[in-house]
Amino acid sequence: MKLENRAAELRRQSGRLSPRYAASGDRAGEYPDAGRVRGAQEPDGTRRSRSVPRPSSSRPSSRTGTSGLARTGVRSAAGAYEAAGAYEAADWYWATGDYDGDDGVAEAAGLDEPDQRRQALITRGRSRAKPTGAARWLGHWRAIAICAAAVATGVTVLTVISAAGSAAWPASVTQVQNEITVACQNPDVAAEPSQVNFACAKGTRQILWVFSLLTSDDNPGYSDAQTGRKGLEPITPSQGGDIAWSLNLHHPYNPASPTDSLEVAARAINNIIGGATLTSSTGAPVVQPGLESSPANCLQYTGSSALLTRQGFPAICAAAVTSPAGQAALVSDVFKQWMVGAPAQIAAQAGVLFENADNPGSPQVQSILNSLPD
Repeated sequence: MKLENRAAELRRQSGRLSPRYAASGDRAGEYPDAGRVRGAQEPDGTRRSRSVPRPSSSRPSSRTGTSGLARTGVRSAAGAYEAAGAYEAADWYWATGDYDGDDGVAEAAGLDEPDQRRQALITRGRSRAKPTGAARWLGHWRAIAICAAAVATGVTVLTVISAAGSAAWPASVTQVQNEITVACQNPDVAAEPSQVNFACAKGTRQILWVFSLLTSDDNPGYSDAQTGRKGLEPITPSQGGDIAWSLNLHHPYNPASPTDSLEVAARAINNIIGGATLTSSTGAPVVQPGLESSPANCLQYTGSSALLTRQGFPAICAAAVTSPAGQAALVSDVFKQWMVGAPAQIAAQAGVLFENADNPGSPQVQSILNSLPD
């Protein structure tokens, strides 16, 4: 029923607009120029419309040019109404050229608003709408994820750096460092006769406070009743006295004195590394090799097994021990000979603390410090 009413309405509109109906019957007077096209010239020079024949087919045929496109669009959108004569309304616009584009033809054909929308989509295509709001952010999810990961990484790094920056060595280390400065002013702490002075060199003298931290917990009054070791750098009084004799202390050796203890330890450490030459009871020199007298050790400490040898002197590495890993390995080996019988784990810890002397926030350092007795 609705379709029949629509068809009747289209017929009434086509009766008012179609040239064919307007040019015939009693409505001819309302459209005197019906059936004509603007642009033709009369004999007297005036321009008039010329007749346009109706197509022979009952369906409008395709025509080239702008009017042809208009008829094609109308035929596509209004196909459902062709049986009711809807194409009649389009004939007028095609014949006269009086149309306002696709929307005008659709309106003339009696298409309602949804049909006009469909016609516009067919002829012009659907415009691509830009995403807005949350859709726009979701379109960049990959970049957002990368930025978020970078921010999280930066926060983690800053947290680790801040934690490392806030960590420090025990306050007693500073006191021992000051005492080391005084003890290392004694020129006789170097090994004889090689003059190896690893224990008091500017870049390696931390070996002294590392050893005192691990053995006496930086306590000058330390005393071990089981081993007899005493002092800041624990050693038996008899051994300390033998070494102190070569230091020219100009005063009786006191194992409870931090300076005396550090000087004795420095000379002992240098002798362990560079060896020493002693005098036997017969007056003949006795060469005692050090850690650097071994080609295998020199290869581990310096990367080269080459040795420097001299008559009456202990052999030493031809290359200096400069790499952090080589120095840490040397410190661990010295600790084993300084503290005979100490667990290998403590000797390894000495190397770790030495290598991280400027980095107390290192996780390894913190683990070692937390394991020390209170």
